[in-house]
Amino acid sequence: MSTKQASTKSAPGKKDSSTATSTTWPAAVVEAVRNLLSRPLASYHLILTIALLLTVFGLVMVLSASSVEGYSKDGSSYGLFATQMIFALLGLVGFYVMLRLPVRLLRRIAAPLMIVTTVLLALVLIPGIGTLSQGARRWFVIGGLSVQPSELVKVALCVWGAHLLASRRRDNASLKELLIPLVPVAMLVCLLIILEPNLSTTITIAIIVGALLWFAGLPVKVFLTFAAVGAAIAVLLALVEGYRSQRVLSFLGSIDDPQGAGYQARQATYALANGGVFGVGLGQSRAKWNYLPNAHNDFIFAIIGEELGLIGGLLVVILFAILAFIGFRIAVRSVDPFLRLMTGTITVLITAQAFINIGYVIGLLPVTGIQLPLLSAGGTSTLTVLAMLGLLASAARHEPEAVAALSGGEPGRFGRWLRLPAPVAYRPTRADVLRDRLDQRRPDRVRVAAPDAPSRWARLRQGKPAEDPGRGRARRPAPTTRTPRTAAVRVDYRTGYSGTGTRRGGPVQPRTNRGGSGASATGRAGSAHQWRPAGRSTWSRH
Repeated sequence: MSTKQASTKSAPGKKDSSTATSTTWPAAVVEAVRNLLSRPLASYHLILTIALLLTVFGLVMVLSASSVEGYSKDGSSYGLFATQMIFALLGLVGFYVMLRLPVRLLRRIAAPLMIVTTVLLALVLIPGIGTLSQGARRWFVIGGLSVQPSELVKVALCVWGAHLLASRRRDNASLKELLIPLVPVAMLVCLLIILEPNLSTTITIAIIVGALLWFAGLPVKVFLTFAAVGAAIAVLLALVEGYRSQRVLSFLGSIDDPQGAGYQARQATYALANGGVFGVGLGQSRAKWNYLPNAHNDFIFAIIGEELGLIGGLLVVILFAILAFIGFRIAVRSVDPFLRLMTGTITVLITAQAFINIGYVIGLLPVTGIQLPLLSAGGTSTLTVLAMLGLLASAARHEPEAVAALSGGEPGRFGRWLRLPAPVAYRPTRADVLRDRLDQRRPDRVRVAAPDAPSRWARLRQGKPAEDPGRGRARRPAPTTRTPRTAAVRVDYRTGYSGTGTRRGGPVQPRTNRGGSGASATGRAGSAHQWRPAGRSTWSRH
């Protein structure tokens, strides 16, 4: 009996241990992730890792997707890959420059950078300066390399817009302060880009402006109104141009043109279906053999799905999802309003481009021509995305925990390798300090919002009261009941004096004659009591 009881008791014990192991495994993973994110430089290291992974993976896929087209055009399978490699190296240099650039210097050059890129957008439209290719005038050719100014203006608009709105960070800032001059400048940029023409970049400019205004605290109704107007304009522009309208109608199913407007989307679907779960193998794609146009550019995600299967496609989606999480984490943890606006806008821009590209490749959106960041073969696009990731990494090093860790004299492993200077803690600018002083002297005026506190509209979206007792407009105090200047009016008919008998400082002392003696009691010089009209006594005035 004892042996059977022991055996029966041991069996449930083993079952419980296995159950405990299976239930503690997810908890252990969650705990490991929390420990990783609790490190002061976690965001910085994750940005570096994701940037490196996407860059290397993009170069490998560009080599695989462009080998056939490069060989058919130039007789070399490495021509397009070599160009992409050059721009990737230039992008890494831009990443390093943005990583080392002080925040104050970045804000100083924001406006000149915006002016220069806007001038370049205008110059590229001039025949003889800009290069005409495939019916569009979008590029400068410098030393055999094509440079696209519309990609450079994205970085400039993110930095300048964040600087502009951070300088006006007031809870009750008017719509005029939020929209001008940001929206007029953005409209000018969009007009120049439409003249190229380039609808996809126009959409990305609209995404940048929308993200800036949203993070700056634009009212929800106004934001939705602008979004609806922008969507209507985008649809109108898409329907005006012939090939764009054919793409939209093909996506909506109004026409069935598998060899025309719907050819690319259909071939991308075939490539994804051919890949299955595990793919046909790296470099073994069939769609790149002139079946899928722009396989190395706009539709490189289809090649990834065909060669690496569903697993490879999910890996790309996970990398961009992690990038979005880290970018928003940096924005939330930043104390500097400029860095908060800039990192949030850059994160929205990169992830929106990625998921729009993936969306039209898998058939959820109409084909727009927006590239997959760091994976599509686009020289200027790769350079600008790496520069923006450098700005994200710089903002990650300026988190309060990172500043405290790096200011102790230990630069960290990557800091020693890259010889990075220690980040400087956030300090308000002179204009901010001046506004704070003026608001303290004039409490009835608008006070500058605290940099680490949510804005008025953010509080409304969170379901909290719009007014915070310690922020925003300092309300005038309610008028209090003041003690009357005259508690009681006494009239001395003998002397003609009419006035109060009490005052706040004590009993009334009669005014003595300062001009001499011998005057009458009617108020002439020399009287002991001067006559005043009722209610106008100067004795009780204070």
